[in-house]
Amino acid sequence: MMKSVLIASLLVGASAFAPSKDAATSSALSMGYSTEVGATAPLGFFDPLGLSKEGTDSADFNRMREAEVRHGRVAMLAVTGWLTTAAGVRLPGMESMPFGFKALNAIQDQPMEVRGCVPFALGTAFFLTTVMQDVTGDSEFPGDYRNGLDFGWDSQTDEWKTKKRTVELNNGRAAQMGILGIMVHEQLGNLNELGLPQP
Repeated sequence: MMKSVLIASLLVGASAFAPSKDAATSSALSMGYSTEVGATAPLGFFDPLGLSKEGTDSADFNRMREAEVRHGRVAMLAVTGWLTTAAGVRLPGMESMPFGFKALNAIQDQPMEVRGCVPFALGTAFFLTTVMQDVTGDSEFPGDYRNGLDFGWDSQTDEWKTKKRTVELNNGRAAQMGILGIMVHEQLGNLNELGLPQP
């Protein structure tokens, strides 16, 4: 059961990062990637595998940047969800569920309405991937899925927008490393040594 759930979540997770067809164009060709949003000190533009060398097609860069933004957003939700359940917050009827990834093992012992939460959550994630794209074709940057809605973004200065995009990228990068670290250390059984509760 756990293997099936993990495989299903990996498949849904992988589809969440499929880039949209209408990724925004980038000024990367004219300015070089070292000046792109997300190239921050101390590493600057960090690409140890050389996936986006200077002069690479900007469409490829935008595709990879959009995937990075999507991965970061999902990882931020994953860390938040893990910490929330570790703090003892549960949905009604799921009070006896353990937290962390052990919950995947315990789900088969729960009533049907609780077991139904997993496919419902995976289905919701899959549905969100269909709407996470630039439908209108007027996005400002890869990962901009406002689709004509403003939310106050358009009234801000370019410096403010650059700062917010950089913050989101760096928080997403940290969250990707964070959820990976939580997964590894939960399996090793030493989360307590890192200051987190061990399920």
